[in-house]
Amino acid sequence: MLVAAAVCPCPPLLVPEVAAGAAPELDAARAACADALGVLAAARPDLLVVVGPAGADTRGRHPQGTPGSFRGFGVDLDVTLGTVENVVPNGASAKDDGTGGTGRTGGTGANGDDQALASGPGRTLPPSLAVAGWLLARVGWAAAPVDGLGVEETTETERCLQAGRDIAGRARRVALLVMGDASASRTLKAPGYLDERAAPFDAAVARALRDADLAALRALDAPLARELKAAGRAPWQVLAGAAEGADLTGGLLYEDAPYGVGYLVASWS
Repeated sequence: MLVAAAVCPCPPLLVPEVAAGAAPELDAARAACADALGVLAAARPDLLVVVGPAGADTRGRHPQGTPGSFRGFGVDLDVTLGTVENVVPNGASAKDDGTGGTGRTGGTGANGDDQALASGPGRTLPPSLAVAGWLLARVGWAAAPVDGLGVEETTETERCLQAGRDIAGRARRVALLVMGDASASRTLKAPGYLDERAAPFDAAVARALRDADLAALRALDAPLARELKAAGRAPWQVLAGAAEGADLTGGLLYEDAPYGVGYLVASWS
């Protein structure tokens, strides 16, 4: 059962070494993420599952200890998802893999193709989970074993919800760290250029996260989210599925749009 959740943005710029001279601009976001992770630890989970957007080559399950890197962003910095101790077994049962009991990992493919994507030689974290690994290391996470799930941004809503339900059933007390950005179309210089629909979309997401409004998260418009480059839509809907019946209360810890991209930090407990 889900006992707590934290929602954090996932730009590599959260990592000071990547942001370089611009690092202080996101100090408030980093502090909010640390506060949200503190709520997760205080919930005394048996398992922490990290969910974030991923491409077709990095979707699926990423067990604890899976490596990641920021070398693609010009920084010689490597991370892992949690420590290599107390690793969640790679041979988890079908119930444990967040795919709706298919017995295969990676059940969140855009086309419903459920390819086996268990971590193996050469498999690395998507950037969203690498940022999560950095955040967890920064706070010295040791409250529970960690497991990861990369979700393609095109994943249908119902598949996201079912993945969340499966995650919530993996342990008696499950915590969820949900990585994802809001729209990338808030200003003329934003990655997605200016789109007048972006600010209202982000405001609706912020309200849903503040209020732990599962219906509002379920109702997010997936095609619109793709047009606005809102990478967090699928992970947020995984959260909505995981939180069904949990009766959690939400709180919004941070809301801003530096660089024209919406960043939100929320905590549910």
